[in-house]
This record gives sequence, C-alpha cells and structure tokens, in this order.
Amino acid sequence: MIAERMRELGLELPAVVTPLAAYVPAVVSGHLVFTAGQLPMRDGALMATGKVGAEVTPELANECARVAALNALAAVHAAIGSLDRITRIVKVVGFVASVPTFTGQPSVINGASELLGEIFGEVGKHARSAVGVPVLPLDAPVEVELVVEFA
Repeated sequence: MIAERMRELGLELPAVVTPLAAYVPAVVSGHLVFTAGQLPMRDGALMATGKVGAEVTPELANECARVAALNALAAVHAAIGSLDRITRIVKVVGFVASVPTFTGQPSVINGASELLGEIFGEVGKHARSAVGVPVLPLDAPVEVELVVEFA
C-alpha cells in the first residue's frame, strides 16, 4: 500500500492546495490524471521565494520540488480516491525560476523525481521536462505538474 510506504518514508499527504486562479487542482481524462502546476506550499504558505541561484540555493529548491510533488500527489489522490490506483507516473514537468546563468534545473527537479521513485518504485519512473523560467506565481522557486495513469 502506498500510504504504508509513505509512512515508512516519514511522508504525509498534505491537504490539496487551493487554486490561486480559475482552474482545478487535477482533471481526470480516461485513465490519466493531469495535475495543475503545484507550488511548494506547506501549511498554506510557500516554503521559499525567489530565484534559484540568487535568494534560493539549489538544495532548498530540490526540497521545494519534493514538496510540490507531494502537493501534486494530494491533487491526484483527491481526483481518484487512492494513490494505490496509480499504475504509472507518466510525466513530470518541472519549472524552476532561476537566474539566467543557472543551468542546474534538472538537479532541482530531481527532488520531485526521486520522491516519486522512493514512493512508487518502478511505477514511479517517468518522462520529464525541467525548464528554467524567469518567474513563477507568488515568486515561487519551483512548480511541478504530473501526468499519472491509474486503473
């Protein structure tokens, strides 16, 4: 069971983050769940703000990516009722607000990818994009979205 595995890892599924604008946290289409971009929110607040390579270290940004991925899993859980229904993490898209000279976006988004691997094992292996951007909502350093297949 995924809930048991998460407990072993010391992880807790957070409440679904309230959308910042006119969208929903996740949409089900066929056997896929598409999440909206999730920010590194903890208890209703961003865990960091600013650009990676300036105000935010790559290590903190990596942790932000983990938290954003957990928030995305919360949206998936709300959409399908149980993370045990997941048969594949299909794709992760990660956005990293960074200074122009920062080129470590893949290592930042590894925070999300590695978390999914820890939780789901082989099912957590996925395709991925890690994109550097000039700014994200609320000046967040990281945003993560998932595409998940379920049965």
